[in-house]
Amino acid sequence: MPELTIESFCGGLFQTNGYVVRSGDWTYLFDAPEGVADWMDGRGWRPDGLILTHHHHDHVLDAGIVQERFGCPIWAWAETSEDLTLIRGLERMMGFPMSLDPYKVTHLLAGESRLELPGIVCDLLHVPGHSPDSVCFLLEGAGTLIGGDVLFRGGIGRTDFPNGDHDLLLAGIRSNLWPLPEETVILPGHGPGTTIGREKRSNPFLT
Repeated sequence: MPELTIESFCGGLFQTNGYVVRSGDWTYLFDAPEGVADWMDGRGWRPDGLILTHHHHDHVLDAGIVQERFGCPIWAWAETSEDLTLIRGLERMMGFPMSLDPYKVTHLLAGESRLELPGIVCDLLHVPGHSPDSVCFLLEGAGTLIGGDVLFRGGIGRTDFPNGDHDLLLAGIRSNLWPLPEETVILPGHGPGTTIGREKRSNPFLT
């Protein structure tokens, strides 16, 4: 399998990270924060697929644009819904209307443990608690976990949203992520990258 290259993009009100994983002639986008479609266009990259860590609004703001502009399929743990995007709750919190271009999940991942696509293979680690559909993608051969909003450098995903569960998130991190090699790189949905070892030793929510 060709060597993977990973580039990051950060956009939108909540400074959300998206990641482009390239392998040979294949290009995949993980999450779709606001502005990522234009960013990819500017680099001449056309994603062969969009892969979502979860459906929260800030991670899917460009999902509809990406799907329409590039005609690519979308993989996600669950079907999209207002219950998962939290768009109505965000409207109440922010005090102004929020929009979201429609998009359709073409490949459901619920119940699967592995995703094999041309150019990349991922182990799937379902870790609910921040959102019921949160899934982390362990890129085979790269020692890298694209983790969404499960685990951050020095933090964890918020659990005060609807469908959040603090204890479930902590249990899922310990059972699914802690067994990974300590040198495994975590690319989170917000903020800088980290490693499993660093978080095991110093994350105040989990030490």
